[in-house]
Amino acid sequence: MAEPIKNRYDFVVYFDVENGNPNGDPDAGNMPRVDTETSHGIVTDVCLKRKIRNYVETVKEGDPGFEIYIKDGVPLNTSDGRAFAELGIDPGVGPAEIKKLKKDDPALDVKLRDFMCQTFYDVRTFGAVMTTFVKNNLNCGQVRGPVQLAFARSVDPVIAKEVTITRVSITTEADAEKKTTEMGRKYIVPYALYRCEGFVSANLARKTTGFSDDDLELLWSAIINMFENDRSAARGKMATRALIVFKHDSELGCAPAHKLFDAVSVSKREGVVAPRSFSDYGDIVVDESAIPAGVEVKYLLK
Repeated sequence: MAEPIKNRYDFVVYFDVENGNPNGDPDAGNMPRVDTETSHGIVTDVCLKRKIRNYVETVKEGDPGFEIYIKDGVPLNTSDGRAFAELGIDPGVGPAEIKKLKKDDPALDVKLRDFMCQTFYDVRTFGAVMTTFVKNNLNCGQVRGPVQLAFARSVDPVIAKEVTITRVSITTEADAEKKTTEMGRKYIVPYALYRCEGFVSANLARKTTGFSDDDLELLWSAIINMFENDRSAARGKMATRALIVFKHDSELGCAPAHKLFDAVSVSKREGVVAPRSFSDYGDIVVDESAIPAGVEVKYLLK
C-alpha cells in the first residue's frame, strides 16, 4: 500500500452555475439554498462530496481500493459486512465467540477499520461512521477523514428565480379529457460564482486512513472535473473555475488556514451590477506577500 501523504494542504475552489439550481433545499420546496440574512447562495459540503464520489466511481470503476462506500442502492451494512467476511468472522457469531476473537487478536477492531479504509476511497478520504453493522460490540468503527470541505458560499448575493414550465404529457386519463397541458415549476439561479474552502490533514492520513499522494492527485482531478460527468438539466451549466492549493512543508502546517484563505480574493469588474457570467468578474488573485515561509502556492486551475 502507498505511503500516506506527508504534507498538510489547504485549498480554495471557485465554481459557478448558470441558469440552474446547484443545491436544492428540501426544507424550502427545493429552492436553491441561501443564507436568509445575506441572500448569499450556499452549497453544502455533502453536495460537493457526492460529486467527487461520482467522479471517482466513474474513472476508477473496477479498480481495487477505489470503491465508494456512500452510494446509491448499496446499504451501509452490506459494505460493513464485507470487512467481517474478509477477516473470516461469521455474521451470526455470539458474544462468547466475539470475546474470544478479541482476546486472541486485540487488534481486530483496527483490522476491520483498515479494511474499510483500504477498500473504499471515500472512507480513506472523507472518513465515515461505520458502526451500524454491530455484532456483539464489534463493528468497523468511526473514522475522521483527512479531507474536509466547508460549505460553499456565493461571492455575491443571489436571487432565485421561479420558472413556470408546461408539458404536453398529462398524468392521468381523467385529466387528459379536460386539458391538453400541465403546468410545473423549477427554481434557478440566473448566475452565481461560489467559493469553497477545504483542508487536507497529513496527520490524520498517517494515523488513521492511509490517504496517499496518489489519492490526493485523484482528489484534485475530481474537484476540477466534478461537474463534467454529472450533468443535470436541473443544475444548469456548472463549471469549476479555479483550484488554488496551499502546500505546507510539514505535517502539521506552517500557518493558520484562515490567513491563507484571506489572501485569495475576486471581485466584480467595474460597472457590473448583476453578474451573469464568469467574465463579469476580474482575475482571482492571491496576495503572495501574505503567504508565510514554508507554504507553497500551487495554481492547479486558474
